[in-house]
Amino acid sequence: MFAYLKPGLLAGASALALVSVAHAQENAVSEVDTIIVIGQGKTFSTAETTEPMALQQAPITSVLAQIDNLPGVLVSEGDAFGSDDWSTTISLRGFQSNLSEQQIGITVDGLPNGNSNYGGGAKANRYIDTPNLGGVEVSQGTADIASRSLEALGGTLNFMTDNPIEEARMRFLVAAGSFDSQKYYGRYDTGEILPGTYAFISFSHQENSDWINQAGSSPRDHAALKVISDLGDVNLTAYVSYDDTHELNYQSISPAEFAENPEWDRLTAEWTDTPYVNQLYRPAWGTLRKNIFGYVKADYQPTDNIKLSGAFYDHELDGRGDWVPPYMVDLVNDAGGTESELSNRYDGGAPIGRIFFVDANGAALTPTPGCASSITFPYGGAGPEYDPACYPANAIPVQSYRHTHYQQSRWGVTGDFAWSLDFEGAANTLRGGVWYEDNNRSEWRDWHQLIDATQGAEYEYTGYWVQYNREYPYKTFMYYVEDSLEVGPVTARFGVKQFLIDIERKDLFGDTSDVKLSSDSDLLLSGGLTWRLPIDGVEAFAGYSENFSAIKDGVLEAGATAISDIKPETAQNIDFGFRFSLGRFAGSITGYNIKFDNRVTFVPATLGSGAPDYLNESAGKYINIGGIESWGVEVAASYRLTDELSVYGAYTNNDSEYVGTGDAAGDAALGIQVGDTVRGAVNQAFVASLDWTHNDYFAGVSYKWVDEVFLDEANTTKLDSFGVGDLYLGVNGAAISPSLKGLEARLNVNNIFDEDYQSGVVGDGTAYIGAPRSVVFSVRADF
Repeated sequence: MFAYLKPGLLAGASALALVSVAHAQENAVSEVDTIIVIGQGKTFSTAETTEPMALQQAPITSVLAQIDNLPGVLVSEGDAFGSDDWSTTISLRGFQSNLSEQQIGITVDGLPNGNSNYGGGAKANRYIDTPNLGGVEVSQGTADIASRSLEALGGTLNFMTDNPIEEARMRFLVAAGSFDSQKYYGRYDTGEILPGTYAFISFSHQENSDWINQAGSSPRDHAALKVISDLGDVNLTAYVSYDDTHELNYQSISPAEFAENPEWDRLTAEWTDTPYVNQLYRPAWGTLRKNIFGYVKADYQPTDNIKLSGAFYDHELDGRGDWVPPYMVDLVNDAGGTESELSNRYDGGAPIGRIFFVDANGAALTPTPGCASSITFPYGGAGPEYDPACYPANAIPVQSYRHTHYQQSRWGVTGDFAWSLDFEGAANTLRGGVWYEDNNRSEWRDWHQLIDATQGAEYEYTGYWVQYNREYPYKTFMYYVEDSLEVGPVTARFGVKQFLIDIERKDLFGDTSDVKLSSDSDLLLSGGLTWRLPIDGVEAFAGYSENFSAIKDGVLEAGATAISDIKPETAQNIDFGFRFSLGRFAGSITGYNIKFDNRVTFVPATLGSGAPDYLNESAGKYINIGGIESWGVEVAASYRLTDELSVYGAYTNNDSEYVGTGDAAGDAALGIQVGDTVRGAVNQAFVASLDWTHNDYFAGVSYKWVDEVFLDEANTTKLDSFGVGDLYLGVNGAAISPSLKGLEARLNVNNIFDEDYQSGVVGDGTAYIGAPRSVVFSVRADF
């Protein structure tokens, strides 16, 4: 179908929608921003970040952290400033976006992020620098029918870039703080460069060390350019960003390991003479990514009742993930002679064994018969083949540096229309749109020999083995149409959309068969009602939508036979509730019910020891394991006590349970008991914050409590509940002298009470350690 397309406890909870917005004055915060309810007139639950939520996070912190205080949302980042995508988890109404699952859609200015997968994907923090963030719209559950995402089972996060300002301005920002953190940021707003045309360009460099043992640095360089132009009937927007980062990773640990030492994830900072221990050397656990993303949008209104819009976007990704397996892979039987892998390169093929130690001639050695290994760390210890004490004194250890390379090149177009007609006593709007994306993802893995495994992780640039080399062409077409009718205080909408998706897996070495798959959706229905109550400022809403997540290209690794019966994941979402805006008091209450079907999970034929599966030797297949049903309620409210002081609070109660596959024996084999709580799903959480401004001074404090969560499907192990507080204090230079009005200083303290906790659940019964207290001081100057 793509041949003609050419390149170029209430029943469901999510609501919230509250938000005090209205950005602060340009150079100073002078009073509490007006509190408004986000999503008025919408038939689904939606919320937007506020300025105080942005102030609670330091300028060096990832943009993802700003949504953490919205109802139903939990952001878990292993790094104190979000500088590690590997350990980042986002949870929304029990849906997850983490290493193994991507169930939450992410868009940037309404355009798709590609995907959020670690291997070849990119979350919003790759596209937007924190000082350039204009806000985040969180559409829970039913979300907007026009949302462009293949992962939006539980909702969509739309990260919006800041617009250029009307006046010319030069802005500099410097930040420094805990864990060697530092950031240098500069932005120039041009003012009006042509009639109705404004632009900004920004550059930044930041870095910080890991908070556990400061084993190395995670640098990031970012550049962005945005132009907006009002040409009368046509509004143009263009944006391009460049992001280059090298992140050090964190490792998830079990609750038992956390109890032994809650401040160590078992990765090490020092190199030893034992490769088995050195596989946990943190500087060699790395995520390297370069992303270039850009788009051009046009909004055109030829008549008062017709609106047209279109966009073209392009995204180029180049990245790598690093590990240091404690051996070299044996590919050729050298009959006791010099190992060929020490001097040759091989493409493809299957390993015949592993090489741990060699003699001076490069011949593989075997451990002394009967030798018992003394290695007890990591992963419960190792056999004699890993222990230097089980070899002659002159044995030479060998080790690999494994690179998994990720590349993605995608482009796409979107088009939308809206046609409005007014009748006597009624108003009708018909809208629709299309989305096409051509995506080609590449992935290959090569193994490099360490130059001297006793001295450090330096490796030979020419690898000795390219394990595999694959491409994943992916074509997406989506269309939607929706009609809404407003009669008096009531608005009703009904719509339908469909995804048509072709996906392939090509083995460039020919070691395995190529695979093709169509992952089309059924017609997906959505609809809802809003009712403006007789009480001014109060609105009731209810909505229903059928959401869809396409089969991921990683599923094709299992081969055609193993995926022959796989169905795409789907979810049916119901939202209902009230939202209100009554002067100083605003908020919402929302109930929801979600039925998540055809959940895709990889089932290994055998279970490992907990150590990384460096060679991907775990046999198994992907299956649909039934589904999940969730009920919930969310309440949020904000009250402006005075013109200078406001308070905000949010409470979430979510109940997510496994409904099983319908096969009792199959459920038991998967460790699923029907009715058990979903692994990683938060049952209860609340947030409270207090924000104050007075003339040129501003401050705020917030506290978030998260209930205990289960680590496994069988509900045998769980993480303890925890609470984290944040604080910010700031002052504008005008408090000292009118000539310093363009100067602002801010202090951020996150995790004020230095709470020890685990969050970010991984599928193997482990979770990441939450970052300790961090302090960052920043100064911003405008000229």
